[in-house]
Amino acid sequence: MKSKVGLLIDDRYLDHAISRPSPENPERIRKLASIVRERYTGKCLIYPARTAKSSDIEAVHSPFYLQQLREHILRDEPYSYDRDTYLMEHSLHIAELAAGGCLELADRLMAGEIDSGFALIRPPGHHAEPGRGMGFCIFNNVSITAQYLRRKYKLNRILIVDFDAHHGNGTQEVFFDTDEVLFLSLHQRGIFPFSGEMTEVGTGKGEGYTINIPVFPQFGDAEYTFLLGRILQSVVEQYLPQIILVSAGYDGHKDETISGTLLSTEWYGLITAMLKQYAHEACGNRLLMVLEGGYNPVSLEASVLATFESLLTPRQDKIGVFFSERANQLIKNHPLRNYWTLP
Repeated sequence: MKSKVGLLIDDRYLDHAISRPSPENPERIRKLASIVRERYTGKCLIYPARTAKSSDIEAVHSPFYLQQLREHILRDEPYSYDRDTYLMEHSLHIAELAAGGCLELADRLMAGEIDSGFALIRPPGHHAEPGRGMGFCIFNNVSITAQYLRRKYKLNRILIVDFDAHHGNGTQEVFFDTDEVLFLSLHQRGIFPFSGEMTEVGTGKGEGYTINIPVFPQFGDAEYTFLLGRILQSVVEQYLPQIILVSAGYDGHKDETISGTLLSTEWYGLITAMLKQYAHEACGNRLLMVLEGGYNPVSLEASVLATFESLLTPRQDKIGVFFSERANQLIKNHPLRNYWTLP
């Protein structure tokens, strides 16, 4: 059966820009957005963004933080708020469009109009905490989406998978004390934001619902596939999520200089196929992927296109997962075994 895929693209995301050099810039997605429109119009349902409401954003971020953003927008120094997160005249509105674009796809997904979706947005979001932005991130797009799904659709088993090279510290903080959102992050250890240790498992009702897998530099396709295949399949079978949200970061690619992991372009298509399979088995195909990192425009373009092709490919047989001793050592005594059964 042909997959019904929704793509969120909007040229207004290019308006968040600064004249100084920054890895997070419009050129990351300018050509990619053009290619996607040309190649996938007619094959996918393509949607523009909408502006997230204040109530949607304040379900994650504090009013005090929003006021701080408004004040810093008026200053002459773009980095007055954070040394990695610039704020220009249009930045706040673009961030509202980034979050709103994800909500647009979420509504389409819940209505059954699409089976899966990809939000080609910027700025990214998974580092943004309730009370502050950081690491290029202004609003936490995937967290705002999860809270929206909880509030509007009363979902209480949401799985967020984050395979960005950097830990999704903001997403973890938002959901650290709830069992209604399970957060799983696979990220390189020892790099920004210097969080995401395997001992960070949640608190209160959320204990066991945060799973961090910090990997070593030089890990690549084999290790990542083993880790996600082994852990995700087991967790999905036990948690039975009603939807799978993905913080899709592409900065773990071997051609990126911002990380030391060695993922190939093809791996991003492979993991998308695996996530599609898990979504089919657990939650009626509901899969929503949200762009996070990826700062080499060439490898980002190729990897996102590999993701799109995988989303559009009719469902395949289960993907085999080969054993990796190096990766297995990471999870042999992992605290997640106190909460979830692994093979």
